[in-house]
Amino acid sequence: MEIPRFLLGDNTDCPEAIFVIHTEFPRFIINLVDDEIEWLEEFSKEDEEELTHQTENLIEEASLFYDREVERYQA
Repeated sequence: MEIPRFLLGDNTDCPEAIFVIHTEFPRFIINLVDDEIEWLEEFSKEDEEELTHQTENLIEEASLFYDREVERYQA
């Protein structure tokens, strides 16, 4: 099975949250409401430095994915 790079997540226990799941390394779940990220990986110190540089881009990509999906639902 081929899993898309980003997935939308929903949970009725968190009705205000907008979850986007990133399925490739570094895997994470982001709540776009407050940009809180839950990493699904363990990182070494060297990885953490690289992630600092990637995080901003990953948040932007997750936001663009969400906007695109919402637009498709509304069409």
